[in-house]
Amino acid sequence: MKIGITCYPTYGGSGIVASELGKELSDRGHDIHFICYEMPIRLHNAPISGFFHQVNVLAYPLFSYPPYCLALAAKMAEVANYEKLDILHVHYAIPHAVSAQLARQLCDEPRPKVITTLHGTDITLIGSDSSFLPVTRFGIQKSDGVTAVSDYLKERTQEIVGGTKSIDVIYNFINTENFGRRETPGVTRREGRAVIHISNFRPVKRIVDVVNVFALIRKRMKSVLLMVGDGPERAKAEKMCHDLGIIDSVRFLGSRTPIQDLLSVSDIMLFPSESESFGLAALEAMACEVPVIGTNSGGLPEVVVDGETGLLFRVGDVESMAEGAVSILESEERKAHMGKKGRERAAAFFDSSLIVPQYEELYERVVNDAAVS
Repeated sequence: MKIGITCYPTYGGSGIVASELGKELSDRGHDIHFICYEMPIRLHNAPISGFFHQVNVLAYPLFSYPPYCLALAAKMAEVANYEKLDILHVHYAIPHAVSAQLARQLCDEPRPKVITTLHGTDITLIGSDSSFLPVTRFGIQKSDGVTAVSDYLKERTQEIVGGTKSIDVIYNFINTENFGRRETPGVTRREGRAVIHISNFRPVKRIVDVVNVFALIRKRMKSVLLMVGDGPERAKAEKMCHDLGIIDSVRFLGSRTPIQDLLSVSDIMLFPSESESFGLAALEAMACEVPVIGTNSGGLPEVVVDGETGLLFRVGDVESMAEGAVSILESEERKAHMGKKGRERAAAFFDSSLIVPQYEELYERVVNDAAVS
């Protein structure tokens, strides 16, 4: 098939999943076209037999804000017409699903079908806002197919958005053949145990809790915290580290790829989010045999098995998270056992060989339904 993919290209779960999906589909022989304002971060230097079409936003003094949604719709329609796309697969409801609906109206017959994948805050934060709810509902209801990355997100979408649109749950995935713990020759333990956190540093990730949990771990054992990613909470986290006197044990590494190099030198992941619709970073940690300390909210319990591949706690329970982390870090045997179980679970339930065919089946169903009708 000929498939157009639109996502936010920044360091976040939705863009990573969309990029990895495009690479997997390309490997399976599909014709892939990314339509974004920048090249997605996971596609930099990636071997993919597809195309990138950049959305250029008109800079004109009349506009207080650049009309990105219109520019995106115009580029989608241009690519769809020229390449004769079968599918426009958009990741994140706002504004991508709505732009795709406008683009489809601009397309020649036969018009592409629209698949919308919901990733989390497009529903729980943006979509639930009263001013955005009607347009979010419109984008979802008019899509030919809708997927959510967890049962939790499907239920929340039905609660918040309402309507009768059928939603398929298709989990996020990882290619466990290519992604796993690597040998790291020359790595020493001069700084003790390595604790890692990976996110886009938004408030929902509770970066303050990450720092506070690590500060308690640091009191108990020699350790270093690897802070991977960037975002609005980074400055606050850096100040906290200074104020707590732990800044010499914290490394702010920014957005880094390949991420498995850092996971391969890590002993445990801190993931104390307010809510996760899935928790892709946790899955990546599990694939690299890194136990996860997280929260028992949202969709994370669908990924991390409490007591087996990590430990889950009440949101904000910093003391219990630190105690749980120390209990794993103090026992090499327990840490290795949890890491092994995490790797097994990633391969058994979330491998790309299991998940990507579900997207292909959805594409075929949508296209075939249109042909019959």
